[in-house]
Amino acid sequence: MKLAALFSGGKDSTYAIHKAKSEGHDIVCLVSIFPKSEESHLLHYPNMKTTALQAKAMKIPHLVSGIDSDDTQAELDGIYQILQKAKKEFGIQGVVHGGILSNYQKNHFENISTNLDLQVISPLWKKDQKQYLSELLKSKFKFIITSVTTAGLDDSWLGKEIMVDDITKLSDSSSEHGFNVSFEGGEAETFVTDCPLFSAPIKILKANKIWDGYRGRFEITEAILDQ
Repeated sequence: MKLAALFSGGKDSTYAIHKAKSEGHDIVCLVSIFPKSEESHLLHYPNMKTTALQAKAMKIPHLVSGIDSDDTQAELDGIYQILQKAKKEFGIQGVVHGGILSNYQKNHFENISTNLDLQVISPLWKKDQKQYLSELLKSKFKFIITSVTTAGLDDSWLGKEIMVDDITKLSDSSSEHGFNVSFEGGEAETFVTDCPLFSAPIKILKANKIWDGYRGRFEITEAILDQ
C-alpha cells in the first residue's frame, strides 16, 4: 500500500516507518506539521525543522506545514489539508503513525483519514513499552532525548543518547513517578540520529539546552549528514 507517514523525527514515527516498510508497504512521502508551541497535545514540537535532514537521510519526499494557532481544531485542519495534498500529489492510500497508547491522537487521526478515504496503519499500537525500547535498540536505532516535562526526568537526560542500560533506569523511574516509559504521554520527546532507514547518520554540531528547573528542551541549531 502507498502510505504517507506522519513524521515528527522522533523514535516512534521513525520506527513505525521501519515496521511498515518491513510489512511490505511503500512509504511515498513524509508529512510533518510544525505546531505553534510546545503545548500541543497532538503534535511533536522540539527540533521539527531538523526533520528535513532526516527526510534527506531516508531519501523520502517531505511535505511540511506550519500551524499559527494553539487551537486543536486548527491543528486538525492542518493535518487534513496536508494529507489531502499528499493524496493528490503522491496517490497515497493510507497513513502510518507511531502511536502506542494515545486513543486521543489515534481517534483524531482515524477520523481525518476516514474523511479522506485513507486507511490508518498503526504498527506500534499497544506494544509493551519496555520491550519496545529494547526492540528499538536491537534494531540499531539511535536516538536522543530532546525534551523532558515530568518528575523523574531531569536536565541530565537532555541530549542524551539512550543506551541499553538506560532502559532499566527509565523503567525504574517510571514506576516511581508514574510516567510512561516510552513517553507516550508526552513526558519526553526524542530525535533519531541514525537507523537502518538512513543513508548516513546525523551529526549534531550545535545545540542549546534550556532548563527551567522542572522541564526543558534540547534544541538542535546545526546538524549535518555525517557522510
